[in-house]
Amino acid sequence: MRAQSSATTAPRIAVAKDRDRPGLGILQAALGVIAFSLTFPATAWGLEGFGPWSLVAVRSVLAAVIAGGCLLGLRVPLPVRRHWPGLAVVGAGVVLGFPLLTTLALQTSTTAHAAVVVGLLPLTTALCSALRVGTRPSRTFWTAALAGAAAVLAFTVQQSGGALSTADLYLFAALLVCAAGYTEGGRLARVMPGWHVIGWALVLCLPLTVPMATLALAQEPVRLTAHSVTGLLWVAVGSQFVGLVVWYRGMAAIGIPKASQLQLAQPLLTLVWSVLLLGEHLPVAAPLTAAAVLVCIAVTQRARG
Repeated sequence: MRAQSSATTAPRIAVAKDRDRPGLGILQAALGVIAFSLTFPATAWGLEGFGPWSLVAVRSVLAAVIAGGCLLGLRVPLPVRRHWPGLAVVGAGVVLGFPLLTTLALQTSTTAHAAVVVGLLPLTTALCSALRVGTRPSRTFWTAALAGAAAVLAFTVQQSGGALSTADLYLFAALLVCAAGYTEGGRLARVMPGWHVIGWALVLCLPLTVPMATLALAQEPVRLTAHSVTGLLWVAVGSQFVGLVVWYRGMAAIGIPKASQLQLAQPLLTLVWSVLLLGEHLPVAAPLTAAAVLVCIAVTQRARG
């Protein structure tokens, strides 16, 4: 009993130290946003050689193998029973739901159009946080958050023509499940290290992702190319594991609403990567939108929740 108590107390002390260093929390959350901004271009690369179901299942299995190896190698104890429902929400939203729905959307949508999801995600995450963990950000915070979300939404919708499609339905569904996963993961990251949160969520999904990968690889054609392999490795290691580790640590340190607002910059970063990696055209309005979003981020970081 004493050993278990010590093992449980150590992560709490580490998490508490992170909360005492908000600058480090902002840096960690920002690194997570950079990692996530590469997800859509990397997914587009992965789809050049894998089917959507294969790509999502294999990325989850690879990430789970890495996470499980780290958990086993460091002899991390199993989470207490009361945390498993929350980990299941993280797994359903972040490990399975968001990757699958966005990958299905990217079969017919450009990465620029798909960026509307991450443009609206900060506001949705803040709303989920208010409902789930009782956070009450200030009126200034909400005004800046709504302004930033509106700027990103107007930019992305205008560039895509504003027409709704099946891809849009996938994207809006992805928005909801990801916000729930982020909120629950941010809550858990206040009582355990962030990499434990995503690590156990990935392992928890293995009974689903392994059969899913086996069936998908048998049904969907696979063509291994430099792009497809690189895309797969990035979404598995960078987006699915490392990015979420620093992201959850950042949310634990500075709070879910403020960390989520850093994602307002993610669609614009995705557009830059889309130009550099996919050869997509960068709209003229992008610099103006970037400036507006950065102002909103600055306001939300200064506003008191």
